[in-house]
Amino acid sequence: MLAEVFYWLLNMSIIATVMGLLVIAIRRIKWIPRRVSVWLWLAPFLRMMVPFGAKFRFSILSLISGQVTKTVPMDIPLGQVVMTCSNTIRMADSYQPVTFPSRSIERVFTVAAHVWIAGTVILVSWMVLTYIVAMKSTRKAKHFTENVYLSEKVSSPVVYGILRPRILLPMLYENDDLKYVLLHEKCHIRRKDNLWRLLGVIAVCIHWFNPFAWILLREFLVDLELACDESVAAGCSMDERKEYAGVLLTCTERTPLLYSPFGGAPIRVRIERIVTYRQVTITAMICFSALIGAILLSMITNAG
Repeated sequence: MLAEVFYWLLNMSIIATVMGLLVIAIRRIKWIPRRVSVWLWLAPFLRMMVPFGAKFRFSILSLISGQVTKTVPMDIPLGQVVMTCSNTIRMADSYQPVTFPSRSIERVFTVAAHVWIAGTVILVSWMVLTYIVAMKSTRKAKHFTENVYLSEKVSSPVVYGILRPRILLPMLYENDDLKYVLLHEKCHIRRKDNLWRLLGVIAVCIHWFNPFAWILLREFLVDLELACDESVAAGCSMDERKEYAGVLLTCTERTPLLYSPFGGAPIRVRIERIVTYRQVTITAMICFSALIGAILLSMITNAG
């Protein structure tokens, strides 16, 4: 049973890596707004978490099906929709259940499954402990205004929490102009970025053995910051964007995994994108959203 679980998990990790690398390539197209293209990250993380997908004629996997992967039908009744699993490893004789060609191969997958479980438990425990310690360390934060607090425990503005998020500021910010800092952090709250961070971290903790998973998580967190910056810049004039970029220069680049920081991505990249931002019309945004939606659909479905 454990060998079968890890067999499919390894397949999921390989397909997720392919989709993640495609997202990294697509996001380099500068004319696509980052606050739209960031949704493409759903594809690799869904691939990490969901073992099956619907058959679709225009799936990206249709381009490589037969050469490096094939689909395995799943007995999941969903009307006219045919659900399949993408099988890249091809090291089994049959499926449902998986039967391996030899006992030695089965033992390899069984041992790997036990190592995977141990690593996942350790990572999840560490994340939970880190979160609890961080939340306890901020309980003595001084209330400033609304859901904004001042704390000696943070070195740059950050959003803590998911259900009842708080904006924590360093004590030295008490007398500063916080217009752009609060715009940025409230944008994180509005976009539910801490929830997306948590889901991304959970997916990567499950696929900890895949080094590409950690790279994808890092790039995903950078895109959350850039998308947030872009959303703020969309409501600012050119002079305001320059002021916003100037505020960024005072922030550190440390990126906590479970929290949304003000200085959580390469500052040079963020400043460049803020200053060079060009307004996008509603029609263009609709077109971009439709394009990203179509690409996303082709990435989360299996070969038809």
